[in-house]
Amino acid sequence: MGYREKFAGEMDTLYKDVVKLGIECYRRLQGSIQVLSDEDTERARELVKGDRDINRMEYEINTQVINLITTQQPVARDLRLIISSIKIADDLERISDNISNVGEVRKRVKITNEKLLLRLSTMEHLALLMLEDVKTAYENKDTDLCIEIIERDKDIDSLFVQITTSDIIEESDVFVTGQSQLTAKYLERIGDHVKNIAEHVYFVITGEKYEKVAQR
Repeated sequence: MGYREKFAGEMDTLYKDVVKLGIECYRRLQGSIQVLSDEDTERARELVKGDRDINRMEYEINTQVINLITTQQPVARDLRLIISSIKIADDLERISDNISNVGEVRKRVKITNEKLLLRLSTMEHLALLMLEDVKTAYENKDTDLCIEIIERDKDIDSLFVQITTSDIIEESDVFVTGQSQLTAKYLERIGDHVKNIAEHVYFVITGEKYEKVAQR
């Protein structure tokens, strides 16, 4: 195998591993809000433990990146993908941290307010759709979809405001109120991290930072 073939193979592996990490985060997020109303904390504890696998996967991606930079001589386009892979993996790892935080909430309190749970589930669903679409944008090099995902984060932010300013007021237990607000914040942060990933993907495709393009 020649130098270029070896390098292309390593780049392909890095690309696929980042996608695989995103798929695993998607799997962890799916149904995570349901654990808040579980009778016991078994699923919540499993949700928390699952973060270990994400940490391992992120570490392996970082190791790949270091090896590529130190042993190869990537051109600018390849370097964009290599550096962005670290950033995307970091955002995915932080998404996983926030999913674990949802599990930690259930270990402390059970949430039964149906209206609140519906709003939280909607936030989860919107984040899942964003994650699914950012994978599509990454695979298809779709800048228009990246921009759409970035804009859709506002929908999650809007639900966060609704939950923290209206629904929570109906809850008489102060501790439950606080934990519910924390859960909404974790989901809002997940949306922020998916938005970040969309911006990283936009940079990989175009070589331009989205913030600069948006200001034109």
